Amino acid sequence: MSRNVLITGATGTVSTLLMEALRGTDLNLRALVRDESRAAAVRERGAEVFVGDLGDPRTLPAAFEGVQDVWLLPPNGPRAPEHSSNVLWAARRAGAERVVRLSAVGSAHDAPTRSGRLHALSDHEIERSGLRWTILRPHWFMQNLLNEAGDIAGTGTFALNIGPARIGMIDARDIAACGARVLLDGPDRHHGRTYTLTGPRSVTFDEVAGDLSAALGRPIAYLPVSDDAKRKSLLDAGVPAWIADMLEEYAQAYVTGWGDFTTDAVAEILGRAPRDVASFARDHAGAFTSGR
Repeated sequence: MSRNVLITGATGTVSTLLMEALRGTDLNLRALVRDESRAAAVRERGAEVFVGDLGDPRTLPAAFEGVQDVWLLPPNGPRAPEHSSNVLWAARRAGAERVVRLSAVGSAHDAPTRSGRLHALSDHEIERSGLRWTILRPHWFMQNLLNEAGDIAGTGTFALNIGPARIGMIDARDIAACGARVLLDGPDRHHGRTYTLTGPRSVTFDEVAGDLSAALGRPIAYLPVSDDAKRKSLLDAGVPAWIADMLEEYAQAYVTGWGDFTTDAVAEILGRAPRDVASFARDHAGAFTSGR
């Protein structure tokens, strides 16, 4: 019998890719959006849309009615544990069976980032929720490089405050593919599992620049900058201070070698190796050429 899946965070990078990966399967897709103006794009991906706010549990019951599986991806911010808790409350009230949660790399109560510590609270709650559950903890998204597309297109450079650190970064398409596989495999196969998702190898941003150079056919250079310089550029671009501070914490952790690792989780779930940076660069060459 077909199962109903509710997608939260439906307009974000991973959830959008997840809906594409699940299109045409025997799962019935629902999507929760906070803003009705963004509903049309989600409907185009084959999902039934409900409007609700994870910060207001009174708006959630209709979306959860008749749902068996929930994809849980709250917005990153200081209220993330509250939003995650509201989803679990609504899921239990509606009789849902399973939650698949997108957490964060290194989520732990002693994580070096506020995001990792907040995610640990929600991971702990889901593990004791009484629902079947699976937790996915992805490493640094290759898609974060698209934030630098304007500079790469305009100047042939990109600047980050991560120095020479190596990171086992992952393509968000592989994160979505893992989420889709877990949902399609049914509620029991991955119950109680926490998967840390990475790419095939740890790379430096000089190596990333080399892959971008090969894909674009022109030299691209990585420019290490200070924390203060990167924070200023983020704030000038309109990034909220909380997010800018969180990103600085991640950068400081990566500089210590915290992100220099990979796992076999993607291969375990998908039966294939994860995409590498070179393939990501080739597939997104147009964005790095146009700056969009």
